[in-house]
Amino acid sequence: MRFRNLAVLGSGSWGTALAQAFSGKFENVYIWGRNQEVIDSINRFHINRKYLPDIILNKNITASTDIEYVFDKGDIVIISIPTQHIRTTLSKIKGKVEKPVISASKGIEIESLKLISDVIGETLSIKKELIFVLSGPSFAKEVAKGLPTAVTLAGEAGLGEEIQTILNTETFRLYLNEDIIGVQIGGAVKNVIAVATGASDGLGLGNNARAGLITRGLFEMTRVARVFGGKPETLYGLSGMGDLVLTATGELSRNRTFGFLLGRGLSVEKALEQVGQVVEGIKTVKALKEIIDREKIELPISQVVYQVVYEGLSPSEAVKLLMSRQPRREEL
Repeated sequence: MRFRNLAVLGSGSWGTALAQAFSGKFENVYIWGRNQEVIDSINRFHINRKYLPDIILNKNITASTDIEYVFDKGDIVIISIPTQHIRTTLSKIKGKVEKPVISASKGIEIESLKLISDVIGETLSIKKELIFVLSGPSFAKEVAKGLPTAVTLAGEAGLGEEIQTILNTETFRLYLNEDIIGVQIGGAVKNVIAVATGASDGLGLGNNARAGLITRGLFEMTRVARVFGGKPETLYGLSGMGDLVLTATGELSRNRTFGFLLGRGLSVEKALEQVGQVVEGIKTVKALKEIIDREKIELPISQVVYQVVYEGLSPSEAVKLLMSRQPRREEL
């Protein structure tokens, strides 16, 4: 067997869920994380008590705070680290990387406005064809429980087909897509739109408003994809529309929950404190603001989310701004 062991960088809910989901396909699964209490919990009790306390992990899963040890152990490496920390974390990996590296993180690096695949390529000495992206509608808790899930694996077809076969399980289905840019844009921008739909729900604006935000949010996602050179049609698949619908409507969505709390009147700081985990949308919208200014494009939903999060605009005023825009033809 060519790929015997799996390494997962990131011991949060998503990294742990993926380790559990794929553990039946590998002899050993190694998780890296910074939090010693989490690592000890996984090794001693086979439970990630902080992030997935209800899930008993398979016994072939072990964890360590030594990133080079975990990285070296894996024949395939999955990255599940908050986007803004990926560059500094991967810079600790020494030597030429000659194994598949799969990003399961979502977002755009704020300082460089680069996608995660580009950050991986720059920080690791790795061939382009070894970089993949895993994205789609998938809540960590449901994946860890083994509930049916379908996602996209983006990357070059040859090796991608082999990895697709390895990772595919009875409850976790992967669809291959070679548009690695479009897939990443979907995974990143949908978090911003989910903050908007959450705020709308928090304000009690109803189902019509939510549907409108989702639909126009999808258009904003395709517009950003064009800027980066991705295919707009990719955004109509699992990694775009599928992930957007789940994140914008699901009760387990951190980004929607954050927006909902804002709509209920909580401050940004209080809402983040109540969510208690990373809300990628508030970082991604900062990058989108830079893209809006640089590319001179209109992303009205993303723009008002930025104003709410960083400029103190109230969610109710944000709604007025969106609804008072000049009427126009529907762009698709």
